[in-house]
Amino acid sequence: MARLCNAPEPRVADGGFLSMHDMPGSASPDLPPEPGTARAAMGPVMANPSAADLTARCDTYLGLVDIQRTALANDTARATVENTLTRYDDMAAMLSATQSEFALYQEVLLTAELRDVAAQCEVRASAVRSEISLSRAIYDRLKAVDVSEADDETRAYHRDILDEYDRSGVGLDDAGRDRMAAINRELSEISIALARNVAEDDRTLRVTEDELAGLPQDFLDAHAADADGRIALTTASTDYRPVMSYADSDDLRRRYQELYLRRAWPENDALLRRLFALRQEKAELLGRENYAALNLEGKMLDRPERVRALIEQTAQAARPVAKRDYERSLSVLKDQRPDADRIEPWQTAWIAPRVQKRLYDYDPQEARQYFRYDRVRDGVMRLTERLFGVSVVEWDTDLWHQDVDAFEMIEDGKVIGRFYLDSHPRPGKYTHANHIGLYPGSEEQPPVSAIVQNLPKGLMEHGQVETFLHEFGHGLHAIFGSSHRWTGQRYSAVERDFIEAPSQMLENWVYDYATLATFAVNDAGETIPRDLVERMNAARYFNKGLHELTQLGYANVALNFYSQPVPDDLGEATRRWIDEYALIPQPDYSQMQAAFGHLDGYGASYYTYGWSRIISEDLFARFTAEGLDNPQVAADYRRMVLQPGGTRPAAQLLRDFLGRDVTLDAFRADMERGLAG
Repeated sequence: MARLCNAPEPRVADGGFLSMHDMPGSASPDLPPEPGTARAAMGPVMANPSAADLTARCDTYLGLVDIQRTALANDTARATVENTLTRYDDMAAMLSATQSEFALYQEVLLTAELRDVAAQCEVRASAVRSEISLSRAIYDRLKAVDVSEADDETRAYHRDILDEYDRSGVGLDDAGRDRMAAINRELSEISIALARNVAEDDRTLRVTEDELAGLPQDFLDAHAADADGRIALTTASTDYRPVMSYADSDDLRRRYQELYLRRAWPENDALLRRLFALRQEKAELLGRENYAALNLEGKMLDRPERVRALIEQTAQAARPVAKRDYERSLSVLKDQRPDADRIEPWQTAWIAPRVQKRLYDYDPQEARQYFRYDRVRDGVMRLTERLFGVSVVEWDTDLWHQDVDAFEMIEDGKVIGRFYLDSHPRPGKYTHANHIGLYPGSEEQPPVSAIVQNLPKGLMEHGQVETFLHEFGHGLHAIFGSSHRWTGQRYSAVERDFIEAPSQMLENWVYDYATLATFAVNDAGETIPRDLVERMNAARYFNKGLHELTQLGYANVALNFYSQPVPDDLGEATRRWIDEYALIPQPDYSQMQAAFGHLDGYGASYYTYGWSRIISEDLFARFTAEGLDNPQVAADYRRMVLQPGGTRPAAQLLRDFLGRDVTLDAFRADMERGLAG
């Protein structure tokens, strides 16, 4: 199961080729099903399941997988595409969809008991996947398939399966395969525990109303004081981001940041240490120097040295504008705090809007009034309709919570995709934002996805609108790129370090006045003024270099943990590795590695976000040149970039759309716009 997200904590289990997909499949519970019939048995998502319901569905799904794999392993007929590769694809789809559906349950169900039952199913499914990825019988049968006369997509899929089997450890001796299976089982358990510790971290900071001076009135209205006159602030982003951006109290922001940066610590440090050790052992069993080398195989940047070169090139482009913006911020801070000689970490989000106001006459709070959630949601749907010539309508289906919306996408009278939006925070729910591909498309049924976010029900920050577009971009990729013969070549099978680029590219539309004017309306019915959008665009490049350097620090952390001996003090090492790139030093109290879920989900490849930004700038350059509302460019983008899914290498998709290989030129130009601002 591959979970696509903009904020920390996607979890991708170790254990072979099946981990590359997040697709469903099916079979008959009584007899081995006909190959190619997998999808019919999947779903729908259960709206209000009991623990018994969850266990029963897990049993059914994994029972179907077991029938498929037994039939595959025991078949003595000549192995063909029809009787072997098709059956394998069904089995992989079924298993991966099991993980996706139960990952959703873990994120959104209301009680810890139900979430734990869902987690147990994911552990079971991961164990099955590991067993399949280490099965010599299945591997030998797949290898025996003659694809010399097959089409290009089938030959590519067959080759990818065998390559991933080789990386899974199927070639080890019996003892080696047994050890690999044990490693995979433990890694699955660690992955779930890491995420659960973050999601269920319920620490709060109790403050007085006076300490919240500077916060918007709607924030104060939504946070009533208790009997003692105290207001509880949670570590949810809907609390944390506004307080860090607007609270006047330096002391409050420092205390709140310390609370936030110590989530799931120290309990997750022991789990991370074990995660690093097991993955290193796994790499050594497979003859690799370290896990980073293994983790990067099959990606666009397929070796650690290529990632290090990218990090350095990106830092070189970002550092001049970062230094310029740091000096601007420090100058404004000194006006507020005359004795300040540097910017402290808890001051960065607070000082940014003040610099934007000073330099660009842009105030994020002025913009908030135009971004009420329901209008933003509807505006995103209308943008999709205009760009891609589809219709988005409500989907009449059972929902697991009153806050959830469901939609269908229709083209030429046919439903081509369905998706859920679970957009608002609640206790125990996943605390960030991500997209989960649930079920793949076929001629009989459309693909289904879920987008899980934590956005306010009322007014949103402009940056939250950007996040919405990002996650929705993953949803579009899932809908447009999932209807292939082989579910193992759907959108999420593209190289992992490309997967964020399409969604990052879509973010640019929230800076386009023509787009915003269709939905950015305040409660008085007034459309967002053009000059406000112009000021927003002028201010958007501020802090871009600082942000990029901090992200490079995170990429450095991920690469180092998986390519060097694990240090004694994880927190100290994390701070030091971030500070090798970031201009604002990490605070001594930071233990951010404990809640940095990408150390699990993305392994050594957190650089994916930076590399995807480079790609997305190049993709958007064509829209900029030919028109953001140009239907031909949008059609080309859908047909050449989104629709192929994993049927061709990402580099080829980019060449098809751009007419050349991707370069850093557009990214460098973006950084230079920041210097000119």
